[in-house]
Amino acid sequence: MKRSHIIGIVLIAAAIGIIISTAGDASTYVSFEDAYVMAKNGDSKSIHVVGELTHDASGEVTGIYPSPNKLSFRFIMQDEKGKKQEVYYNEPMPADFTRSEKVVVIGSYHDDLFVADKILMKCPSKYQETTVNAEM
Repeated sequence: MKRSHIIGIVLIAAAIGIIISTAGDASTYVSFEDAYVMAKNGDSKSIHVVGELTHDASGEVTGIYPSPNKLSFRFIMQDEKGKKQEVYYNEPMPADFTRSEKVVVIGSYHDDLFVADKILMKCPSKYQETTVNAEM
């Protein structure tokens, strides 16, 4: 076998190894119920849960409880299946958190509490222009 063939095979094998090891670390999107079952079965990998913040009748966000020093907070989130769950985040509340349309929490269950390692937010439509200027 030529030396270039051997180098090519080694590079392909290394690429396959990297892809396989990365795929094992990928987290999945599930509901709170599925995440809870996974945690009870010993699965401790990070889980993505998509949902919304809870609102009262007037549309105001409810269920946000900042810590006294504002360095962490808890909030109530409703997943896409309708289950409400308290989520703990050990970081300050992100800017515009209460204005987000959708929230993705990435983390895992610790007993009956979902602990988020990261929070992703879908920006509200305030960033979209509602009218087009006809003046040019």
